[in-house]
Amino acid sequence: MTDHAPDAYGWNSAQASCSDGYVFPKVVGILSRLGVKRVLDVGAGTGQLCVKLAHLGYDAVGAEYDKEGVEIARSAYPALRFYQFGVQDNPAELLRHEQPFDAVISTEVVEHLFSPHLLPLYAGAVLKPGGHLIVTTPYHGYLKNLALSLADKWDHHHTALWHGGHIKFWSRATLTQLLSENGFRVVDFFGIGRVPYLWRSMGLLAEKI
Repeated sequence: MTDHAPDAYGWNSAQASCSDGYVFPKVVGILSRLGVKRVLDVGAGTGQLCVKLAHLGYDAVGAEYDKEGVEIARSAYPALRFYQFGVQDNPAELLRHEQPFDAVISTEVVEHLFSPHLLPLYAGAVLKPGGHLIVTTPYHGYLKNLALSLADKWDHHHTALWHGGHIKFWSRATLTQLLSENGFRVVDFFGIGRVPYLWRSMGLLAEKI
């Protein structure tokens, strides 16, 4: 498997990203409903979601492509397990150290990937049979796209000058197709933040098939 990515994302501290405040509660609610125990965070950054999940009693493990992010996470949270792996890496390398997981989460990551199909393929390889994948990404739909146009916000929204920033812009239909074509059955859709159809982000819950 191959992918392309910046040499470094630009992490310089263990500070939470701005999306954690509205994405994390939704993800935790879904994990609680599923009744899972072992969770892998793919694209874990500096480990913020992992440490919050660990405090709630989950066996949380992080996988992050960026070396600096992994180093910060390991230094800030030495009791947790973080691995320098991206979705382009062989999932068997992670399974040399870990047993298969009940759930994989990937929050605000898929929009950064040149080869996004590698995300569900990687998740499927490290999940138990019938395990679940939760993916979140910025929301795009007719009303939000119209609002961005009317407010002249497309340059800001597309973040073209952000090194390592967003390169894919997903709708519910395209994200569903991505997961459905790569080993998953989508079982739920949810919006996150703001009012319906102007959501900041969206997510899919999918089951490994």
